[in-house]
Amino acid sequence: GGLKYKAAAFIFAHNHPSGEIEPSESDKDVTRNLTFAGKIMEMKVLDHLIIGENKYFSFGDSGLIKEYEIEAKKY
Repeated sequence: GGLKYKAAAFIFAHNHPSGEIEPSESDKDVTRNLTFAGKIMEMKVLDHLIIGENKYFSFGDSGLIKEYEIEAKKY
């Protein structure tokens, strides 16, 4: 939908049915790849949220989105 509607930015979210909100290596890889792809398409990834039992993890709040953006600038 984001490309179709020419979105300027994205927020991604998914749940962990286990209730554990710590991101897996796969979650980190996907978020890094989304951030890199967004950079190429000039579409900013604002956040990626992992939802658990009445709590969440924010890649934005943790500083990981910023870290991935800095890494993407090297390429």
